[in-house]
This record gives sequence, structure tokens and C-alpha cells, in this order.
Amino acid sequence: MTKTVFTEAELRERLTAEQYRVTQKAGTERPYTNEYHDKSDAGVYHCVVCDEALFSSDTKYNSGTGWPSFYAPIDSDRIGNRKDRKWFITRIENVCANCDAHLGHVFSDGTTPTNARYCMNSASLRFKPAPNE
Repeated sequence: MTKTVFTEAELRERLTAEQYRVTQKAGTERPYTNEYHDKSDAGVYHCVVCDEALFSSDTKYNSGTGWPSFYAPIDSDRIGNRKDRKWFITRIENVCANCDAHLGHVFSDGTTPTNARYCMNSASLRFKPAPNE
């Protein structure tokens, strides 16, 4: 897969300060105060940086963590994984496989049909509603 790359100037122009901090500096937004933690509308969540479709509302659920959580991506090839050792523990960081934007982390906590909880930052995502039928 050829990665989509943006210059620093392009990123600063297309992202808010919070989106830039989260996606480019691996930041984390505050729980329960972010845009999508309690959204239940039908649609698809895209990478805010490159517009890659990442998660469907069909796999979104209320994890009680204060961040939008999903039990599976649309396609596992669209999510990259990295080891994150920032907080004296090893976690699995999720990034957009297309542009390397930081999305959040995945946890294996046994609370979903797939045993995976993709805990994402709203600032990394852009929601596109399902077309009305």
C-alpha cells in the first residue's frame, strides 16, 4: 500500500489544533467530553487526516470508557498496530494504515464478540452518516 503523506503545512491547514495534537503527536483527548463517545447514529467513521473509512457504526458500542469504542474495524488492513510503552506498560497503539495518524489503542479485555476493544479518539475520526433510505 502506498501511504498518503502530507506536509506539516498541509496538516496544520486541514486539522484543528486538537486534531493535530492527537493524530500527529499521539495525544489523547479527555474522556466523556469528546464528540463521538456517545454517538449512536448509523454511518462510517473515517480518518480525519486522509479520509480512509475505518470503522462502521455497526461495530460501535458503549464501552463505558468515555471514548468511542468499536469491536472491529471495517477491514483490519486499514489499521496499523505499534507497541506503545509510554506509560510503563505495553499497549497496542492503532494508527491509520494509509497515513499513520494516531487513532487510539486496542485492548483485549473480553467484553466484545471479537475480544477486542478499539478505543479511539474522536479527534482522529470524522463521522459520515449513512445515506437515508
